Amino acid sequence: MEEIIDNIVHGFLQTSWLERFSVVCGIIQVLLSKNNKVSTYFFGILSILSGMLVLFSAGLYAEIVLNIYYLIMSIYGWYFWLSNKEAAQQPISTANRREWTTVLSIVFGGFLLFYLLLNKLTDSDVPIWDAWVTSTAWAGMWLLAKRKIENWILLNISNLFAIPLLIHKDLYLFAALTTFLFIVAIFGFFNWKRIMKSQEMKGI
Repeated sequence: MEEIIDNIVHGFLQTSWLERFSVVCGIIQVLLSKNNKVSTYFFGILSILSGMLVLFSAGLYAEIVLNIYYLIMSIYGWYFWLSNKEAAQQPISTANRREWTTVLSIVFGGFLLFYLLLNKLTDSDVPIWDAWVTSTAWAGMWLLAKRKIENWILLNISNLFAIPLLIHKDLYLFAALTTFLFIVAIFGFFNWKRIMKSQEMKGI
């Protein structure tokens, strides 16, 4: 454990200002998301764009493709919340059967697609693990854009598998960030649950 902490500290000291900026924006984004703030998407987009530049410098081109998806979903979510009064005031809710069908399609369809791409087009040594982290995160982002409380569950399934994957890749700073996001997501779930009860009392 002490060795992991030392590696995290060393990793932070060795990171560029752009990587640190990306991490800070990512932290702000998830904190705002926990409190149901639309500005979460602004900081999310900043984190994604700066992170893509870091990934490009590192030659992690497959990860850039994944971040392009995150970027598209973030823009969609921002538009969905701000496009009109009804969207802006849409309450938090639970996913219905049709939406769960979409979620499962994203998870397992995305897993198969990303696994095939990683296995055929890259030299990834963890295509199954990476594909699972990606597909569950895809589903979580879709639910977040729809303001469904289950987004926290899918995102934390992704985080749970991402932490050891990042450690395996010696990306200790991002592993520490993902651990933080995992913890915040737990609080986010219960905070959204509280907001839902408040909405029900107000008849929203």
